[in-house]
Amino acid sequence: MTAADAVPLVFVHGTRFSAGQWGVQLAALRDEFPVAAVDLPGHGERSAQPWSLSSATGIIASAVDSLGRGPALVVGHSLGGYAALEFARCRPERLRGLVLAGASASTRGLRAVPYRWVASLVPRIPADRLAQWNDRLLRRLYPPEVVEATIRSGYAFHTLPAAWSEVLGRFGADAMRCVKAPVLILNGEKDVVFRSGEADFTRAHPHARVELIPRARHLANFDDPDAFTDAVRRFAQQLPAVG
Repeated sequence: MTAADAVPLVFVHGTRFSAGQWGVQLAALRDEFPVAAVDLPGHGERSAQPWSLSSATGIIASAVDSLGRGPALVVGHSLGGYAALEFARCRPERLRGLVLAGASASTRGLRAVPYRWVASLVPRIPADRLAQWNDRLLRRLYPPEVVEATIRSGYAFHTLPAAWSEVLGRFGADAMRCVKAPVLILNGEKDVVFRSGEADFTRAHPHARVELIPRARHLANFDDPDAFTDAVRRFAQQLPAVG
């Protein structure tokens, strides 16, 4: 693959985070691919914007268009993975490939109950206290070069209830049938909850495969940034040419 043929990559962050989640991946891949990372509505620089999946898909589409290279490989983590699934449904002509990271669990039925409870609990805890807890957790688990961009960008706890209220009950493996591009389901080996539907998600799509990052948890791109980046790179290089 020449530089002119390189697949454009758009990264979509997970719950409460922002584009800063992808700092390591952007730095590692920008010399090989056109890359962008978005802030979803209500997150990062769009903190004041109301959440909606419709707005999220528009933001992803704008990022794809900004790279000026046609359909893109969209990499979505957790909440961003479900937003990427919605983008795949609404804007299939702008999607060249899809990486779902920590987003291959059904958000319907009894599995959604704990997340509805968390979403209802978050507004009762002061945001500064939640931020302090998150800062301490990230700094305890990961080296500064992996998480400092995320910490500097702050957290979108105020958006969590609205975001998960719209996602919960909406996505199951049948959402994969709307995806017209190849799919990589990229999960941390130990991300038991968000891996729970990966077999069903894979069966629902004719060109989907699973890759696990050994010993990684839900934040697989933090747990093993190099392995995560390498998986995205290999998948991008294997995508069929446009047209």
